[in-house]
This record gives sequence, C-alpha cells and structure tokens, in this order.
Amino acid sequence: MAQVGLEHLTKEFKGPGRERIRAVDDACLAVDDKELLALVGPSGCGKTTTLRLIAGLEEPTAGAITINGQAVNGLPPKDRDVAMVFQHYALYPHMSVYDNMAFGLKLRHFPSAEIAQRVKDTAQILDLAACLNRRPSALSGGQRQRVALGRALVRRPGVFLLDEPLSNLDAQTRLQMRAEISRLHARLGSTMVYVTHDQVEAMTLGHRVAVMDDGRLQQVAAPIDLYQRPANFFVAGFIGSPPMNFFEGTLLGKGNALVFQESTSKDAAAPNPFTVRLDDTSAPFLRDYLGKRVVFGIRPEHITCSPALAETPSERVLETVVEMVQPLGSETYLHLAGHAHSVVARVRAADRFNIRQAVSLSFEVRQVHFFEPASRKAIV
Repeated sequence: MAQVGLEHLTKEFKGPGRERIRAVDDACLAVDDKELLALVGPSGCGKTTTLRLIAGLEEPTAGAITINGQAVNGLPPKDRDVAMVFQHYALYPHMSVYDNMAFGLKLRHFPSAEIAQRVKDTAQILDLAACLNRRPSALSGGQRQRVALGRALVRRPGVFLLDEPLSNLDAQTRLQMRAEISRLHARLGSTMVYVTHDQVEAMTLGHRVAVMDDGRLQQVAAPIDLYQRPANFFVAGFIGSPPMNFFEGTLLGKGNALVFQESTSKDAAAPNPFTVRLDDTSAPFLRDYLGKRVVFGIRPEHITCSPALAETPSERVLETVVEMVQPLGSETYLHLAGHAHSVVARVRAADRFNIRQAVSLSFEVRQVHFFEPASRKAIV
C-alpha cells in the first residue's frame, strides 16, 4: 500500500527583494495506491517544488504531507519510502551501470547477494543486462534514462516520483520511453507521481491528471474528463493540441433561442463579427447570462471547413481566409483569419486547402464551452 496525500500544502520562497514568492499555494491532492498520477503545467507553475516537498527535499511553509495516512513532514527523505528520478540523469560518470544502480543499496548496507539479485532483476526489466559493465558515457540517452529509473527501482519504494524524466530525449526515444514507463507501471503496480510540462505525455500516461498553474491545482480528473469537461479557462486552453479556440462576446436572446455574438470589448463590436445560434440543450444553463459577456470556446476538431458559400452565411457559419496550412500526415491544421480572433481548425489529410483561400466554418454547437470572463470558471 502506498497512498500520498497533500493537505493545504503551501511553499513560499523569498525573492531577491525579500518578497514572498508562493511556489505552491494551498494544494490539496490524494494519490491512490498503485495509481500513476501525472502532474502537468507550464514551466514555473510549481510542479517540481511539489514533488520535492513530497520527497522531503524541501520543507513546506504550511500544510501536511501524508504517506499511507502518516504525516511525514518531519521525516528526512531516506525515511519516507520514496524514490525520485530527476530530469537530469545524475549518474556517477566514473561508475559502471551496475555500481550506479547498486549505490543506494550499498549505502543502506544491504547484503551483497541481495544487491546483485535486485540489480540483475531490474536490469532484465529495463533491458540493461548487456550494459551492466559499461559507464554512462558509453550509453545512449534512452539507456541512461533507464539506468536512472533502475536506480530507483532496485530500492522497491512505496512511491516513485518522476520529475520530467524524458525531457532530455529526442522525440522518437521519448515515445519509446513513454511506452516503457507505462508497461513498467503496469508490471510493478507501484504508486507513481509523474511531473511533466508536456500535456500529451500527461494525457497518455496518467490514470488521472492534475493540472497546475501559478502554484495552484486547477483540476484533477481522468484525461478524457479534462479534455471534454475542463473546469476553467486555463485547463481548456492548456489541455489539447492545438488548443481550444476562444472568442469573447455576449449572449443574446433571439425569439426562444440563445445566440452568441462576438465583440472585442464591452461596448465595441468586433470587426466582421459573427453570431452563433446555440444548441437548445445548453440554453437552460446559460439563461442567467443573457445580456452578459462570456467566453465562447470550441476545439479545432469541432469546426468544419468548406469552400466559401455563395449565399449569405447562416447563424452557424463564419467566413474566414486560410493563413497557413499545417499538414501532419494523418490530419491537417488550418490557421484562419478574418475577424477579431484567429482560428485553428483540424481537417482530414485528404482535404485540400490553399493559402489565402476563402472558406466557410461551421461549428458543432453541442461541443461549445462557455466561461465566465472574470472568474474564468466554466459555465457549461
């Protein structure tokens, strides 16, 4: 059993002018036994600090850290039953792979026979058996990363903490190592907290994903729930590649229907504004916002592109011009302009569009999200 809990965890540092910088702000989080939780957010949001607090490498300013229900705030790192894999491999260059992996066990005075067996078993799991006598300089980047993982694995801790372990690898090796970590977790059934700035990595690895920004946890949910039901504007924009398209405007009544009308400010209409009639199923949730400003969001795959219409556009069609075509093989991204905001749409690879081509965009209104401009929280 290995459960990790953060209870109103806060960490402050002093800046160069003696000002207080809050790196982690009132974080509350529960990591279940045998769960792989991905902690994701932009650089400087507090992810690594949170991991270092769990490991005992930093002391919290306030709040509690628990492992298996026991508060560990006062325990040194060696007594917390955790192992941390750092962003940089931090291997001893003068030691062989075997000695790097065995070093922590030797410091804990494990018997030589047990050390040898643990290193051998771990090397088999990580496909490092042929490399045990080599030094780090004779290894590839992926092999060095596996050695760093192996050094943690041989300890058989209750909790693994991984701090952006793949960020120094090339794209192809990252994909391979991502699959290896997923298989490794399934085989070991260990509790893991995996920190990354790569939202694709977080979504593909994590059983749940915790999204962090400016020291605060924004949302913790299963990957598909984060994508389909973001709790606020930040999560909606951060999760998804390309990110969600956003438009500011006002909700208006039109007969029995609700429409969204784009505008650039409270009193100014957008140049070439567009109006979208909303789906009837979302109307009950939006009635309280009639006449108020909102943020309209829609993902690129929920926009349909077609050649410009000859007739007057309907209330669910927007006229734009292609600015850039980004083919990716299996799909194509179109970057479009023609009003207050640019738009990114995802289309099939077989669809052909040219730069400066006029196109009509239609929205899947059942997939639209709305956010409050002030609080940035999701409305629907």
